[in-house]
Amino acid sequence: MEKGRVLLIVHDLHQDDVYFPLSTGYLAAALRESGAEVTICDQSVFHYSNEELAEKFLINEEYDLIGIGFLAARFTETVLGLCETVNKYKKKAKLILGGHGPSAVPLYMLDKTQADLVAIGEAEETIVEVLHVILQDRSFENVLGIAYREENIFHVNNRRPIVKKLDDISWPAWELFPIDQYATATLVPGQTPGTKSMQIISSRGCINRCTFCHRLEKGIRFRDIRTVVYEMKLLYERYDITFFRFLDELFLCSYKRLVDFVAELKKEKLLGKIQYNAGGIRANILTEQMAELLYSSGCRSTVVGIESLSQQCLDEYKKNTVVADNIRCLELLRKYNIYVGIGILWGAPSDTEETMRQTVDFLKKYSSDGDLRTIRPVTPYPGSEMYEQAIVKGLLTGPQDFFDRFKNSDLVTVNFTKIPTEKVYDLLFEANTELILDHYKHVPNSEEKTNQMIDNFYDLYFKGYVTFRGARRHIKGD
Repeated sequence: MEKGRVLLIVHDLHQDDVYFPLSTGYLAAALRESGAEVTICDQSVFHYSNEELAEKFLINEEYDLIGIGFLAARFTETVLGLCETVNKYKKKAKLILGGHGPSAVPLYMLDKTQADLVAIGEAEETIVEVLHVILQDRSFENVLGIAYREENIFHVNNRRPIVKKLDDISWPAWELFPIDQYATATLVPGQTPGTKSMQIISSRGCINRCTFCHRLEKGIRFRDIRTVVYEMKLLYERYDITFFRFLDELFLCSYKRLVDFVAELKKEKLLGKIQYNAGGIRANILTEQMAELLYSSGCRSTVVGIESLSQQCLDEYKKNTVVADNIRCLELLRKYNIYVGIGILWGAPSDTEETMRQTVDFLKKYSSDGDLRTIRPVTPYPGSEMYEQAIVKGLLTGPQDFFDRFKNSDLVTVNFTKIPTEKVYDLLFEANTELILDHYKHVPNSEEKTNQMIDNFYDLYFKGYVTFRGARRHIKGD
């Protein structure tokens, strides 16, 4: 029986600091395990133009299925044109979209891109079933977890039950990707220069439901810690990976799981050989015992979603944390020399000039000299509670209105505050200029970079130069 040919496209991020596309890796592994022939077109690393993509992968090839995954932020800038190219040359292939961007508004995405299907939610099982239906020339009516078009009529099927045991999902198909380019493209804070890094997950989901967040599935699920560490061991032995970046929204959930993780590192003889970024940590979970164990096991950096120094704003975001816990968490991590990527947003309904000032002072005190942290306005991405709030309040009319407004994640898409938008930009520019100057005063011979970064923000806020990628980048050698 024919197993089918699939092309998975990793779209261009238009920057050189890129991370391994875990979701595409997982889909590729699931497809190959089902018997499919999988080809990867990696625009992110090789920066193929859409015309080059067509020449190298489409014009002289035939596929049964072509897949593109993306976030909402990349839709207008990158994905629309990419879909146009794919549709022009795809021949008999079906085009399927997936990821956070299309999952939230599948019918809109089908209409705007002229794609054939959208995978809603996690798609390892869905994409395999879709391919089998294509090869058998059947209708998609019984495939769970998709929206699709059939004779120009749109359909949305029931959601697919989540995979409860993450260890049932095959590990990413690393061998199909340019691993060395990914492993050396970016120097993560806390990582020793010259080492190789790789992304990995030990869980999916989060215990919380922050209003600005959109995730593919509800709840949280954990992998067996033994398989996590064994995967790390294989990456270490096969690709010389010595720094791991956990992409978990919640890496640290209990002291026992952390103890088990460290025990497995020791058992597999990785303790002392590898270091890691611990992904997301909720401030109200961390204890001094945990912080000490994190550092001793190789944790050199992590991310904490502080979001705001205003308790009222935290409550509006439904963070379920308090300011005192956030401060305590940062002090603990600082005590044990663990670098913290501080997540900060401004633009909740109760945010004011005063909360902006508090945020600037806070970042100047707690940000690392090795990482330039600036203030971004909150963006109500489709699928988030804030997006629904914006529609109810008449601040947005729907997905088309959102994508017409969204130009850059450092710009205001929807103004939830009582401050006029023009004044918001004045405040953001003033605040971020102060943060840039404070950061670069610790960096030798950085006058040119300082001026360039300030000019970048000015051009973004006041001249409409929306291609600026922001200050939160960690580029090898930068």
